[in-house]
Amino acid sequence: MSKDLPTAVQIKNLTKIFPLPFRKEKVVAVDNLSLSVKPGEVYGLIGPNGSGKSTTMKVLLGLISATSGSSTVFGMSSTETASRGSVGFLPENPYFYKYLTGAETIAFYGKLCGLKRKAIKERTSELLNLVELEGARDRRLAGYSKGMLQRIGLAQALVGRPKLVVLDEPTAGVDPAGSRKIRDLIMQLKEQGITVILSSHLLEQVQEVCDRVGIIFEGKLVREGSLKKLIEIEDQTEIVLENAGSDLLKKISDLVNQESGVNLVRSGRPRTTLETLFLKETGGDSKDARNDS
Repeated sequence: MSKDLPTAVQIKNLTKIFPLPFRKEKVVAVDNLSLSVKPGEVYGLIGPNGSGKSTTMKVLLGLISATSGSSTVFGMSSTETASRGSVGFLPENPYFYKYLTGAETIAFYGKLCGLKRKAIKERTSELLNLVELEGARDRRLAGYSKGMLQRIGLAQALVGRPKLVVLDEPTAGVDPAGSRKIRDLIMQLKEQGITVILSSHLLEQVQEVCDRVGIIFEGKLVREGSLKKLIEIEDQTEIVLENAGSDLLKKISDLVNQESGVNLVRSGRPRTTLETLFLKETGGDSKDARNDS
């Protein structure tokens, strides 16, 4: 990853307000939100339905305009058409022409990106191999499973060799095997130095692949940080011992160094899960409790 690259994504004080049709009220979809994503980083953006995730991504992609604030992609404003040349996007429910084959679909997007015929042929084979669909290259998309469609969608997002890939619920409705393949693909993108913004309800998936995570609730960024820091329980410390007997466990801390053959494997704060943190920050646990009562 080049040190000369500017910040991949910079969102500052972003606010988006939607007026309600036939009413005087307005809905604040995003409320003074700021975040940044480093080049080559996998950033997870999570939040409940209606929290403002999709609106934030649409502003970043230049699909809608912000009410106030700004967003940039590699130093270029999202309002500039040129900023989209370095971005690949996979929406939650991508639309494809079902009568086209896998190879024809990639070729179609290659033409939209302005690639020449030879480059389209080479890029098509390269991407179909990457997403493990070479064996289905001549099959019409109408015969693809949900997981295969998501992978062909990821392939089309990569046609133009983007530096940033935005994935909105890439494994929605996909079986576990298909989800694993998509997660592996995200890790391959990271290895290639491609920046990824991942929006997902599958918190286990986010925990597996993301370097940093932002939690959005009611349009605001309520928590953000490295995954390691976020899931630490701050007021607790754990000690993990190797080859320790039951008597030593009762003595714990200051006796460890006095015992022969005992190794202090790790010490630090025990960690919660990203799902638990998410429910705590968004009030999901209390809502569930109220619904059960």
